[in-house]
Amino acid sequence: MSVLTRDEAQTRAQLIDVQRYEIDLDLTRGADTFDSTTVIGFTTRTAGDTFVEVRPAALRSVTLDGQPLDPAALDDNRLPLTGLAPGPHELRVEAAMAYSHTGEGMHRFTDPADGETYVYTQLFMEDVQRVFAAFDQPDLKAVFDLTVTAPDGWTVLANSVTEHLGEGKWQAATTPLLSTYLVAVAVGPWHSLRTEHRGLPFGLHCRRSLAPYLDADAEEILDITRACYDRYHEKFEEPYPFDSYDQAFVPEFNAGAMENPGLVTFRDEFVHRSAVTDTERQTRAMVIAHEMAHMWFGDLVTLQWWDDIWLNESFAEYMGYQTLTEATRFKDTWVDFGVSRKAWGYDADQRPSTHPVAPDAEAVPDTASALLNFDGISYAKGASALRQLVAWLGEKDFLAGINTHFRRHKFANATLADFIASLAHHTDRDVHAWADTWLRTTGVDTLTATVTEHPGRAELTLTRDGSRPHRITVGVYDRDLIDGATLVRRELSSLDIPDNPVDGEHRLPGPRPALVVPNDQDLTYAKIRLDPHSEETALRGLSRVPDPLTRAVLWNCLRDMVRDGELEPLAYLEAARAHLPGERELANVQGVLAFARTQVADRYTTPAERPDALALLTDLCADLIRRTEDGSNPGLRLTAVRTLVDSAAHADTIRDWYDSGSVPGGPELDPELRWRILGRLCVLGAVDDAVIEAELTQDPSATGQEGAARCRAALPDPDAKRAAWDAMFTTDELSNYLFTATAQGFWQPEQSDLLHPYVARYFPDAVAVAHRRGPAVADAAGRWAFPAHAVDTHTLALGESCLEDDDPIPALRRKLADQLDDLARALKIRTATAAY
Repeated sequence: MSVLTRDEAQTRAQLIDVQRYEIDLDLTRGADTFDSTTVIGFTTRTAGDTFVEVRPAALRSVTLDGQPLDPAALDDNRLPLTGLAPGPHELRVEAAMAYSHTGEGMHRFTDPADGETYVYTQLFMEDVQRVFAAFDQPDLKAVFDLTVTAPDGWTVLANSVTEHLGEGKWQAATTPLLSTYLVAVAVGPWHSLRTEHRGLPFGLHCRRSLAPYLDADAEEILDITRACYDRYHEKFEEPYPFDSYDQAFVPEFNAGAMENPGLVTFRDEFVHRSAVTDTERQTRAMVIAHEMAHMWFGDLVTLQWWDDIWLNESFAEYMGYQTLTEATRFKDTWVDFGVSRKAWGYDADQRPSTHPVAPDAEAVPDTASALLNFDGISYAKGASALRQLVAWLGEKDFLAGINTHFRRHKFANATLADFIASLAHHTDRDVHAWADTWLRTTGVDTLTATVTEHPGRAELTLTRDGSRPHRITVGVYDRDLIDGATLVRRELSSLDIPDNPVDGEHRLPGPRPALVVPNDQDLTYAKIRLDPHSEETALRGLSRVPDPLTRAVLWNCLRDMVRDGELEPLAYLEAARAHLPGERELANVQGVLAFARTQVADRYTTPAERPDALALLTDLCADLIRRTEDGSNPGLRLTAVRTLVDSAAHADTIRDWYDSGSVPGGPELDPELRWRILGRLCVLGAVDDAVIEAELTQDPSATGQEGAARCRAALPDPDAKRAAWDAMFTTDELSNYLFTATAQGFWQPEQSDLLHPYVARYFPDAVAVAHRRGPAVADAAGRWAFPAHAVDTHTLALGESCLEDDDPIPALRRKLADQLDDLARALKIRTATAAY
């Protein structure tokens, strides 16, 4: 497929204006294709040539100003429009379009639980061309009129309020000006809950088989939605800009959610079928807040070109966490951000594929390169930079600048320069210089603490490896005089580290403290290194630090030290064993256990050390389970049960749980826990396919199908591995979710001998399937199907050869480059550990 370049987009935007789209979709034409008719009204400023994008199964007819064009002129996804005279034009395109099963374009899904079918769009970046013809770039906004013909009993949801006209025909109200990638429809026999808030229609929608679970959580979801809506109206002078607000939980969705104006689509795992922790409920609430923020950041004001995706994602990320903290019961959201989300940014920023939060336009020359930047940098690092900006600028001036930005560019497009100009209008601070140092550079600064004792006082010096200015808070802690173990904060003070080589210095009144924590409240984006005395205090007393956000900063410090080869992986596990039983913030427990289980145990410890790592984790989780027998902390208990299952080296205990249907003392095994335990039993070779089939009979849902695929791929059986491999890389029949589930089950460190021949096969097979099936499957193949357990120089050499010789598509190339860098880091950590 021809990707759109920035130069082509600029040329087209100089030539034409687009006024309107009239789109008619007929979804009654069968299971393979649907009919799409598009009428585009546009104006050319001067005489010239351009093109419109469309990717049909069959292009039936094209007319321009009533004159037919030859459908055979379609070149890949581009239909040339030549000899355009200045003035208004009307283009009509009639086509049959193919349904997708990879979450791109018009995705079609049949629910195995009840046989009902649902379709929905995901048109992000350049997938609108799979649904209707379009001048597909974000700065050619237009109004949209949409009609849809759907089977009887189906409901049509769209960006605006829809009306059923009879005989399966639905019409959506005319939209305001939108970018093409933000158009959305979701069609099927939805289970819908409707209400109003401040006169605006609100709706929640899911497939019918999930109705009881949505009903159970509907009030919580609506409460969050209302609270965020009200808080954004307190922050923003521009009112909510669309005529309704629907939230549709859709199957097999590739992202967490998508900010379609008036119709946000979420992955329907957020409709919880099984027990979840309160931190997981908080995550769902954050995504709700994030997507609603996009109604302003991204939808009302849209980036001009894809180099400015941070104007969408960083702002929505920051606003999601901050607004949730301010307006809902979730008051410690920045803890979860710090211990999990922020780590995503740190990791991405230390790979060769790193890029600035706001790269130069030349660094994003086309849509294929732009797609690669939806990562931990554009989300987590960008949100961290904005949090630092608020600390440095002040929230009053920050919000004033945002509101000026909305006012100047509403229903239009904007750039980084536009945003900085809006901020500069409200402050004397040099926000242009701030943007240059924070948004135009790459990498993570490191702040290293040194504490020097003097008579009656101490002095902190922070040495910066990097170049950014930082406004941080420094926490100073003493041991409690009564118990000698609890740490008590002596002071929390601000410290500015300028953008020149001068180190940050801070006088500490009184005697040398037990612990000094730079960046105590996690206001900046930087790795920290403690002074030796504070490091020892943290390793021995981390759970005695009073503030959960401070503990998140310290856990991140230890995590970074492991990744940089400065702390033995097993020492991190010992710290977890010592302090997680005393940790009161569940987000910290979940973040630490996730890193310990998936990175430390599976990648950073050698095969000889791994049994000890798993034993330590199972002992820790067994301790947490014992401590929660009184029902006092069900979230902590559930987290411990999950991690114990995933870490079990022997089948006996978890097989007893599975057979009895319960963990002694609770919880009862719901579908998620049953499939989790069965998956681990499959890895250990303790069950066979007959048990998987019996479980699938009990739970024939979509998640049951995914669980069965994951379990079958995990069996330590040559035939099972061969079948899983063929399903992923040969037949091309797996949907995006079933591909991911199969990949998750396939590679298991316990089965390295059996899997060895597949390591070499992976690279050419992944390249081939990515070329055939496109970016979504490429992403899954690079993320989930990569042999991450094979931490050795042979795998590294195979991967480097693939990048040099096999020409993977950009989406796969980026994933492989990141995976290989992580593999090289794991090798270095193992080498460093051997040297201790």
